[in-house]
Amino acid sequence: MTPITEVEGRRVALSNLEKVIYPETGFTKGELLHYYATTAGALLPHLRDRAVSFLRYPDGPEGQLFFTKNVPPGTPDWVTTAKVPRSSSGGPARMVVVQDLPSLMWAANLVTEFHTHQWLVQSPDTADRLVFDLDPGAPATVVDCCEVALWLRERLAADGIEALVKTAGSKGLHLLAAVRGSSPEQTSEYAKALAVEAERAMPRLVVHRMTKSLRPGKVFVDWSQNAARKTTAAPYTLRARAAPLVSAPVTWEEVEECDSPGRLEFLADDMAARLRDHGDLLAPLLDPATAAPLP
Repeated sequence: MTPITEVEGRRVALSNLEKVIYPETGFTKGELLHYYATTAGALLPHLRDRAVSFLRYPDGPEGQLFFTKNVPPGTPDWVTTAKVPRSSSGGPARMVVVQDLPSLMWAANLVTEFHTHQWLVQSPDTADRLVFDLDPGAPATVVDCCEVALWLRERLAADGIEALVKTAGSKGLHLLAAVRGSSPEQTSEYAKALAVEAERAMPRLVVHRMTKSLRPGKVFVDWSQNAARKTTAAPYTLRARAAPLVSAPVTWEEVEECDSPGRLEFLADDMAARLRDHGDLLAPLLDPATAAPLP
């Protein structure tokens, strides 16, 4: 029998709690659900009012991985959904919007990475986020990403935009900023221009094109996730990696001091202490007063 638990008055089925999802560390599905329940206070504000696509890995990261963009079959009727005009498949779709703890626990039970657009479902034509995904091509590492991130932070500050940073939870870094008054197309153009500028400033380190042959030993500054249909891993989501790595907000001091990749790897078990010590380092993204216009 699937155990049913009550979450804020909603009945949520939680299954296979003893199943090991991350074989490298023995981290179980029950521990995964506990992680999301205890991190919900920080995670939920970053999911709220955003259509969510799920990268599901129910048999762990070594099993089948599949993206779920449309509302999954069996979704409870109390989970919010929204019609999205431009989904990652190109056309309209109906997608899940995780608004509360019961919805989060229902979605976490599917074993998923949470990915969101850079706009709210109420205003799909207006970007409220600018994002850069810094992806190192071996032998480059997150240490090289840190150097690029610091350059981008300074360049964005020159345009009056405050950049915040989190780990990708895989190999690289994500830079995020709250913006206002622009369409996804305009934020994409601006982000591309900065990626090109970064490549000119650091030609031995940066590449702005996705071409695989250009990427070994360099940091790919992926500006394309600003496109309306694209999604990016949400803050605090677990990733489908060998260990339960988190896309974890970090301080700029941590970026400046990073001298080895391991210094910017955070597991599920690290996050309670980080939230206690730092709070939500990405909270400024949620404050409309910090949102800057693009130049």
